[in-house]
Amino acid sequence: MNNWFECKVKYDKTLENGMQKKVTEPYMVDALSFTEAEARIIKEITPFISGDFSVANIKRANISELFFDETGDRWYKCKVNFITLDEKSGMEKKTASYMLAQAADLPQALENLIEGMKGTMADYEIASITETAIMDIYPYAVDEEPVDRPKE
Repeated sequence: MNNWFECKVKYDKTLENGMQKKVTEPYMVDALSFTEAEARIIKEITPFISGDFSVANIKRANISELFFDETGDRWYKCKVNFITLDEKSGMEKKTASYMLAQAADLPQALENLIEGMKGTMADYEIASITETAIMDIYPYAVDEEPVDRPKE
């Protein structure tokens, strides 16, 4: 299971008209701890940002699943309610789960979510899909060398 952290990076961005503007952009990284999340985001974005930058904020993200689509350039947060039956009372119980779908637009995000959920045996309903400001997502790669861990 992945531990997702949302990291906000603050830096001076050069706009199309040549002006400099201070921006804060969110990124997602898969890490074991806040310390590792900070080290990973610094490692991942350093090649793409010239000049000084800082990690302004790190928080745990409650994301259970990711659906990648290389043709999309935006990330959509999807709230999916899994429906179960409470055996004692016989009432329906809804358990919310949050997922991210990469897509070019909202209809494509819905399509990617439905495609990703095809193998699901549980009953579910899609409660909401909203566009996020997330710029990029960095999953953990097995071939990466661990960050800030002692070598044996």
